[in-house]
Amino acid sequence: MGTLLSSHGFSLFLLWTFTLYGLCLSFSPIDNYLINSGASLDSVVDNRRFISDSSNSPDSHLSSGRTFSLCAGTLLPGLPQIYHTARVFNSPSKYVFNVKDPGTHMVRLHFHRFNSSRLDLGNSRFHVLVNGLVALTNFSGGDLVNPKVIEYLLCVNSEKVEIRFVPAKKSNFAFVNAIEVISAPKDLVLETAQYVNGDKIEEFQGLNKQAFETMYRVTVGGPKVTPFNDSLWRTWIPDDEYMKSSEGSNKVYFGGRIKYQDGGASREVGPDNVYDSARLIRSKNASIPNVNLTWEFPVSEDYKYLVRMHFCDIASISLGLLYFNVYVNEHLAYKDLDLSDVTNYMLASPFYADFVVDAGRSGVITVSVGPSSKSMGYTVDAILNGVEIMKMNNSVYSLDGKVPAELIMKCWPRRTLGILLPLIAFACLLLSLSAIVHRRKSNAELFPWSKLPTDIHDISPKQAKLQLSNIVT
Repeated sequence: MGTLLSSHGFSLFLLWTFTLYGLCLSFSPIDNYLINSGASLDSVVDNRRFISDSSNSPDSHLSSGRTFSLCAGTLLPGLPQIYHTARVFNSPSKYVFNVKDPGTHMVRLHFHRFNSSRLDLGNSRFHVLVNGLVALTNFSGGDLVNPKVIEYLLCVNSEKVEIRFVPAKKSNFAFVNAIEVISAPKDLVLETAQYVNGDKIEEFQGLNKQAFETMYRVTVGGPKVTPFNDSLWRTWIPDDEYMKSSEGSNKVYFGGRIKYQDGGASREVGPDNVYDSARLIRSKNASIPNVNLTWEFPVSEDYKYLVRMHFCDIASISLGLLYFNVYVNEHLAYKDLDLSDVTNYMLASPFYADFVVDAGRSGVITVSVGPSSKSMGYTVDAILNGVEIMKMNNSVYSLDGKVPAELIMKCWPRRTLGILLPLIAFACLLLSLSAIVHRRKSNAELFPWSKLPTDIHDISPKQAKLQLSNIVT
């Protein structure tokens, strides 16, 4: 019995030690704003506390003229508390967050169109702007079943992050359930990438100055990775539905330690749970399989995309045995990739490659891995652990359309001007009548009676409106 208790106590000690070790290695962002919109109380999700947006904070605040909180009528079981409330905006409004750590920031917006007897969130339609970036236009909050989380990466060199919600029309409204603004690790987005332009490979400069929307984040060959198991609180979904060709594919799982190195992929670039699983092509004899593994991702046209591919050799029995080719949009992007060489000759050490591509008119981005001319029999001939696809902002600094933020903001005052001008005209008319009445009284006191001139024409409402518009403009 004493031996059993001792073993049990030792197991608890090991568990506590590894947990403490993991917490020590976890990323602690300097800017870390987690907002529970529309809630009166804070909520804890994946060991993170989302603060009510009604609380007073010196570093973040809500600026809105017309807003109210909305609670879900029916609470779905298992759904985090942040999706039980929403902040609703009837006019342009914004959240402002102080920035202490300039550079790349992650911004996540949470939306859930829950049922409420007070308001139908399905009638929402709005735009979202983030520091001048057009993030969303004519958005309606996603579907009715599952919450929608939209993630952006953008370079912040100002002292604030401003997230604006602008209803598309006066009859519409905007809403949000939760917001995250987090300063990203400095190595998350580097300065350069390889631009795959047809058969040419060029260097793309200024990558870390662009804005991105995460379209796909996929773990290859493994189960779903939740924010609880990712140091940047990301979700990685399985790759099964994106596989175009899986002939010759083998899944592999690794139970050892992933060996992160300085200068290589960090745990924030990709977590252990992504690198410890993969799909691969393996030669079972001296012949090399003549197949590629291909994944296909639907995307919007007329944008550039950052394609990040994650590799970690968790399958080879020795160094220097794995050589393979990498293809993006069916173009050779990396020839004879030798993971031993790029990881300083260490197995189970992660590596990632960034490629920039044009979506073109196909509306699809494909990535492939396959054997190269240096591949050998009886070995692993290709491997892939993870894929990320991120949309890059266009020339008007938008991720959703070709209208810049300045025009979106100008559209709202113009719509209100149609109501404002008649009100101004009516007020001026009342003032004019009051002045006439006052003048008549004064004249009546000085002169008992005098005939009014007959050649004065009334000013039409149209002329008054035109004059007022000239004054206003």
